[in-house]
Amino acid sequence: MAADAVVELFATGDAIDRNAELLDGVDVAEISEKDAAVLSETVTPQGLVAVCALTQPTLAELLARVPRLLVLLVEPNEPGNLGAIIRTADAAGADAVLLDGGSDPYNGKAVRASAGSLFHLPVLACPTADVLAVEGLSTLATTSHGDVDLDQLIDDGALAGRTAWIFGSEAHGLPDDVRGAATHQVRIPIRGRAESLNLAAAAAVCLYASARAQR
Repeated sequence: MAADAVVELFATGDAIDRNAELLDGVDVAEISEKDAAVLSETVTPQGLVAVCALTQPTLAELLARVPRLLVLLVEPNEPGNLGAIIRTADAAGADAVLLDGGSDPYNGKAVRASAGSLFHLPVLACPTADVLAVEGLSTLATTSHGDVDLDQLIDDGALAGRTAWIFGSEAHGLPDDVRGAATHQVRIPIRGRAESLNLAAAAAVCLYASARAQR
């Protein structure tokens, strides 16, 4: 609603009462609890269902804004992780999240995991090759076997410039050709005995490192 994206809004009588302040002055179609259960994908629906419309920029329009921090996900295979990364990218001040295949960002689980951030920044489909070809953009491919670690990039001041972080799927990581074409292959130092980080956690570590360096 804050993003002016709502086309239609449905709510049960109980939800209307509970959210009176939120719905004040809003055109709401009242529905039954049974209808809400059918419309919702969750086990315990909140009784509010909105139909929304989003207008996304083209890649050319996005690049014309000279973005400083981008997130590129290559074949993300878990909607919950996708939504969490969109939320993290929004929190870190990224300019956009780009997707090359994988899960649908409008999957219900991804939308819920984004916690509203899907409405705050551009999320659009984009071939990896188009990002790798952008002049003046440092492309950082994440991998557990990277040739440089994140601490080194921070110490060298390499994160202060325009950057695109590239993340692969939770199961398979990034393809060899993507890693090879990136400016750097980056690994996150593991201090303890954990084998690896969850994809969303890794994205948070990398994006906040860039956010701090750029500010």
